[in-house]
Amino acid sequence: MPINLSAFWAPSSLPASPLRPDYVPVAEQELGVRLSAELLALLAQQNGGDTRGFAFLTTQATSWSATHVPFEELFGLVPPRDSGPASLLDSAYLTQEWGLPEKQVLLSGDGHCFISLDYRNGPEPTVAWIDTEMEQEVQLAESFAVFLAGLVDSDSLPEE
Repeated sequence: MPINLSAFWAPSSLPASPLRPDYVPVAEQELGVRLSAELLALLAQQNGGDTRGFAFLTTQATSWSATHVPFEELFGLVPPRDSGPASLLDSAYLTQEWGLPEKQVLLSGDGHCFISLDYRNGPEPTVAWIDTEMEQEVQLAESFAVFLAGLVDSDSLPEE
């Protein structure tokens, strides 16, 4: 059953500064990509933070699980700064720091594993799981909209 996007964010999540619509074209230019309407709609609700705790079911085992990957946070779209919540605009730095493939916009992750918008095959990104330690890449969904539609409540998954 698809998740309710109006209940996407954790109630206790501390959002970044509000998404400034006038900043979106500036950020897209800096990233060198066009961000999906679905992603921007979520960031307009809350500009990054903890989700209610979702997972995306996989058909291929990953280092995380044989059945799914976690999606517990979504980076916001805030200007880079020395500290604070992670931003989509940190993608270039994190790509270099962790040796990730080029043309990624990182949606969530901690350095060991990331979920990204993968723009290597053109202007319409797929969604990928990248594990830097295991050197594993798994395509999760053909678009961000398909990724959102495939999210499930992580509490609904059986213990592994």
